[in-house]
Parts: sequence; structure tokens; C-alpha cells
Amino acid sequence: MSNQGTSVEDTLKDFWATRPRRPRRGRKIAGVAAGIGIRYGIDPIIVRVAFVIATFYGGAGVMLYLLGWLLLPEQDDEAAPLESMINHKRSSTSSAFTVLLCLALIPAFLFFIDNEFSGILGVLLVAGTLYLLHRSRGHLGRPATPAPTMPFAAPGDPAAGTPVTEPGTAGPQTPATPVGAAGAADSPPRPPAWDPLGAAPFAWDLPEPAAPAPEPPAPRRRSKIGVFTFGLALVTAGTLALVAPTVSWLTPGHIVGIVLAILGLGMVGGAFVRGGRGLIGLAIPLSLIGLAMTVVIPNGWHGAGETNARPLTVADVQDHYQWSTGAMTLDLTALPDSGSVDTRVTMSAGEVTVIVPATADVDIHCTAHAGGDIDCLGREESGLKPDLRVEEDGPGSLHVSLTAETNVGRVEVRRG
Repeated sequence: MSNQGTSVEDTLKDFWATRPRRPRRGRKIAGVAAGIGIRYGIDPIIVRVAFVIATFYGGAGVMLYLLGWLLLPEQDDEAAPLESMINHKRSSTSSAFTVLLCLALIPAFLFFIDNEFSGILGVLLVAGTLYLLHRSRGHLGRPATPAPTMPFAAPGDPAAGTPVTEPGTAGPQTPATPVGAAGAADSPPRPPAWDPLGAAPFAWDLPEPAAPAPEPPAPRRRSKIGVFTFGLALVTAGTLALVAPTVSWLTPGHIVGIVLAILGLGMVGGAFVRGGRGLIGLAIPLSLIGLAMTVVIPNGWHGAGETNARPLTVADVQDHYQWSTGAMTLDLTALPDSGSVDTRVTMSAGEVTVIVPATADVDIHCTAHAGGDIDCLGREESGLKPDLRVEEDGPGSLHVSLTAETNVGRVEVRRG
């Protein structure tokens, strides 16, 4: 039965009661995408690509996939892994592995809240798609309820209408004709008394009716949603690239994110009208590029390998030193003993080293946004998003205000 016309609360309750089950075959990791595809009659590849696209938005795809692993039961299990730890029902996922999944959910959630706006957008993308799928296709793939079977009524069974004479009671009985008795071969076979229609087994060998010829399948109209979505994404990318120089916040990463959102909506629409499969070939490489821009080079490409800077005067110090991957060293020990310096050192993935004068007053902020190690004037911290701020006064008159950061890697600030 379709869920059209039901309330939001009823739809959510029905979704939970008939939630997808993770199959044992045809899955790539845990079967979350395959289970959703089977439940709603869509291609699992589209679901996998949707998770990849959602990952671009604050890591929401990874977090939601882990939640699906924990909350969707596996095929033939009584409960999902997380439920089995609470109500002790049978699950093929061990309790130890379930705990590991819960621990893996922590960094995914921290990365999600660190990218609040884009993370919420990714969650809304996946949750909204699931809701619309259940509203329109919730009647497909529902758990089958076994049909009641009628008990077989053997001859002599009261359910078959056969008169049964209880032991010790009087009643008409049909005498059995012994095999080989006289007259048995001369008389035609007669239907037994227990057959109410008089159709004995010897009359059952009638020819089977011919099976009707299968009707030819109706021709399917090819949906144009893929072509329309591709054209819209192409026009949008070109338009945004033209206006990007005049809009400060519109970075290449934002353009990729907007185009991915258009492709994602096109694939969601294609799931309803059986079209848009060709968009997968464009969405997958674009998602990888978007992930690289978000995680590896969120501030654009500025170079790779090793780079060093050693300004000699306060005026030579740049406001912002940026590098993409490798190692970058900023040596400030050649600066004069007076003046004020305010600078920022940013690395996408790699190692940042800053050497400050031994006599300078310093206000230093060290951080590794997605994880790594930091050593900020002897104070050390490591793990997911380590962050330290250190203020020290020196005997000189030079004041250094510094932010040293990397997305993934190591940050070290020391006196020279």
C-alpha cells in the first residue's frame, strides 16, 4: 500500500517498522546502500553515489552510513547491531565490533559539527531523499508476511466431510471390497463415498489447459532527466566560474559543491522515473575532486614540496603564507628587535615549522583542523583537531602575533 496521504509521523513510523535490511550478497561494505536500493526498487549504485556526494558536505555521508550500519538489521537478523546490545536480540554483528562502530562514529560526528552548515545540508539531502522515497515507493520491498495454509484433509478426516464412526458407536459403514473378490473386475469403478463431487482420482488425468502466451512488454519511454540535469549543471558551473572573481566567498570548492548538489537532485529525481543513471559517471570523479578540495586543499592550490621564507625586516613579513602539501618553514629570527608582526601560516596537508626570535613577545595560536600533532613553544598536543594558544613575554621589544595551522599534519613553533 502506498504511503500517499499519510502524515509525516505515520510515514516515519512506517519507515522504521519496515526499514531496509542489509543483504549478505551484493554489498560493497556493510550493505547499507544495497539494502536501501532493494527496499525501494532503485539501483544501489545511485544510493552509493548519494552517500559519496553527502560526504562532501561536512562528512555527512560517512556519519549517516555508520548510523545505517548500526541501526539497520542484517538479513535474517532479529535486530540491528545497536539494538542487539540493548534488548539482547540476535544479531550477526558482534558486540565488540558494534562498539568499534560507535567509536568510529565519534570522529565522524566531530568533523560533521566542525562543518556545521555544509554538514546539515548533507544530512538534509540524504534524509529528505529517504523520506520522499518512502512516501512514493514505500509499498515496494516490504517484509513479506507468510500466507496462512489450509491443512490437508485426508480421506476419513472430519474436515473433508467423511462420515466417521467412532469406536463403539452404531452407524452405516461402507464395506471394503477385498482385492480379487468376485465381481470386482466386472463392475466399473465407482467414486468413493468420501468424494462429495464424485470426482475420483481415475478422472483426474485431464489434459492441462494451455498456458496463455506472454504479452510483449510495453515499450519504455526514455527519461530525459539525465540530459536536463547535465545541461543545468554545465550552465551553472559556467555561470559561477564567470562571476567567481567578483564574489569573494565563491571558491572553486563552492562551485563543485553546487554542481554536485544539482547532480544529486537529478539522480534523486531519476530514481523515481528510472532515469539519470548516466549522471553517476560525472558525479563520482567530481565528488573525489570536491573531497580533495575540502580535505586536502581547502584553501586552493599553492604548491607542493618544501618551501622556506626568511624575511629580514618587519615590512617583508607577509600577512598570509600558504602552501598545499609538503613542508613549509618560516624563519623570523632575522627580524629587528623592535616593531610588531601579525601573520598567518597555512598548510593544507603536511608540516609547518615557524621559528620566532628568542627575545620577542609572542601570541601564538597552533592548530591542526582535521587531526595531527602540534608543538607550540614546548606545549604539545595530538589527536583529532589539537589546538593550543600560547602567550609569552620576552626581554625584547618585538611583538609577534602568529597563527600556524594545518588541515592534516604537524605544526611546530619554537624559539631560535
